[in-house]
Amino acid sequence: MPLTAVAIRQAKPGAKPLRLYNSGGLYLEVTPSGGRWWRFAYRFGGKRKLISLGVFQDVTLAEARERRDAARKLLAGGQDPSAQRQAEKREVAGREANSFEAVAREWYDKQLHTWVASHASDVLRRLESNLFPEIGATPIAELAAPALLSALRKVEQRGANDLAHRMLQVSGQVFRYGIATGRCERDLSVDLRGALAPHKGRHQAAITTEELPALLRAIDGYAELGDRLTSLALRLLTLTFVRTGELIGAQWQEFDLDSAVWIVPAERMKMKTEHVVPLSGQSVEVLRELHAAANESRYVFPGRNPDKPISNSTMLFALYRLGYKGKMTGHGFRSVASTMLNEAGFRSDVIERQLAHSERDEICGAYNRAEYLTRLRLRPTSCMARG
Repeated sequence: MPLTAVAIRQAKPGAKPLRLYNSGGLYLEVTPSGGRWWRFAYRFGGKRKLISLGVFQDVTLAEARERRDAARKLLAGGQDPSAQRQAEKREVAGREANSFEAVAREWYDKQLHTWVASHASDVLRRLESNLFPEIGATPIAELAAPALLSALRKVEQRGANDLAHRMLQVSGQVFRYGIATGRCERDLSVDLRGALAPHKGRHQAAITTEELPALLRAIDGYAELGDRLTSLALRLLTLTFVRTGELIGAQWQEFDLDSAVWIVPAERMKMKTEHVVPLSGQSVEVLRELHAAANESRYVFPGRNPDKPISNSTMLFALYRLGYKGKMTGHGFRSVASTMLNEAGFRSDVIERQLAHSERDEICGAYNRAEYLTRLRLRPTSCMARG
């Protein structure tokens, strides 16, 4: 009598596996734990073999029979259903390993050591939010430019034009990594140049060099509007023109005031490279005042909680209170410093080094710490003279 769905449901688990046979090698195995598995038994090359066809209820009796018939057709054609299934699994695994998401995550892991934690988090979050849901499962070699464009257009439709362009740049890096590792042959991002709505890069607001004296006077008087700590933070930012995050996260162990040197450790730098900041006499004075008023905090600029530094917005809001909203930012001090130092005739490579930008060339990158400190403390020289 052929197997029925009613008989399957009525079958009770026992101490040993129970087999309910259908026909043509198909049977249902009821395990002692209550599982119901479809099995197909057959012979190939003189050997008895067995494959699973799924779990009952997920796979109905009719569907199990269809799968059995498909396996029997493979046998009739001289193919082993088990080998065929393994080949299909390998193909699926290969497609997953070479998917856009898999290649992108591999590329991401390779870049991690060059990024600060905040940037790394942004890159991964943007990939997971904008590209992986749309094209992540597709093998990178099978992707077409229209599919990538469709994913980026959805970002544009949210009004995030700048983000769409950023994601196009990131996808280009992923494709180039895919080419290098043999997973694809072309960088599709090149095909999309001009396909996205143009956007204007937003620059951090910065005053002109002529406006700097007025700002310095305003900073000197900030204590009347706010607290002395913030006033000193603005002064030190002006004197060192480091990134705001590097300043507010400064710890006393990084400073040697007797030698007038501040060494920002690599893990706190955007470029993941230790940064040496020579300190002027005015900078040392500011730091000595801060140190004299320091509490138990390890931070130079502790917040209300001494175990944490002041927030990123502290100095920005201070500039707002001084009347510079939309005119000046913490990053603006770096722009002003770069302009003034270049106009004064300091070597451009030394300026770039002090701004903690990437090295301009191999010669610039070869200078050691002592050589750079000497150059940074000397008077201006001709811009490109190689002393």
